[in-house]
Amino acid sequence: MTIDLKTVKHISKLARISVDEEKANKLTSDLNSIFDFIEKLNELKTENVEPLTSIAETTLRFREDEIKSENIREEILKNSPDENKDFFVVPKVVE
Repeated sequence: MTIDLKTVKHISKLARISVDEEKANKLTSDLNSIFDFIEKLNELKTENVEPLTSIAETTLRFREDEIKSENIREEILKNSPDENKDFFVVPKVVE
């Protein structure tokens, strides 16, 4: 797959990013290099390879859930922008 200058400009327009001619040419080159590398990765035979979540084969230690602070509700609610005894009240941000 190759990316041309027209595609880069179209993507920048969709993303609402202004890209000048010099940057668009650089992005075209960079994106083509990335897609070339992806194509090389697609050629690898990975049928017998187990998926990884990490390169370190360790398991996480389990710990018990412990309550470290009790009855701190009032302290937490002091940070609310509006005063309320039950929950945070914040200004409306979506109309």
